[in-house]
Amino acid sequence: MNQYNHAGMNYFEQESERLQYRKLTEADIPRWMNFFVDNDNLAYLGLDLSKSNEVLAVEWISKQFERYRTQNLGHLAVELKETGAFIGMGGILPQVIDGKPEYEIGYSLLPNYWGKGYGTEIAQQLKRFGWEHIETQRFVSIIDIRNQRSINVALKNGMTPLFRTQYASLTVDVYGVEKG
Repeated sequence: MNQYNHAGMNYFEQESERLQYRKLTEADIPRWMNFFVDNDNLAYLGLDLSKSNEVLAVEWISKQFERYRTQNLGHLAVELKETGAFIGMGGILPQVIDGKPEYEIGYSLLPNYWGKGYGTEIAQQLKRFGWEHIETQRFVSIIDIRNQRSINVALKNGMTPLFRTQYASLTVDVYGVEKG
């Protein structure tokens, strides 16, 4: 699963039409704490919501630091090019689903940035990067069956439903797109 090719483009420094992507830092923890406030989508993520927003943010970002070290991938900070405002995260995430290794295209936006097409822009950028730089035949998105917004993003990213399974104690549909 670690067939990553740096071929002239840095995963940790990308940009798309309206967005720029960079490595997360500890300075992003307070920004990411806002993700856990008044967010109807938290139920779709399999998180322990009895933890404080700070603990959840620290754990999430620390997991990305580990992914950076061990997989050279993970969630990236996503910012608006125009203002530099932090709007969320997106990344290519090596996962194991039902015992099979997969590359997930994942994204999470702060609630006040929903409905503006940013999720789709993130997913499409990550797919473009992935096809050029990662040796895989498909990308997937793991989506709670109740999360219509993420289902819509997956469909706009050319994905179709592949199968339903249990993941992180949630019933999810795995959407995928094949190379070619």
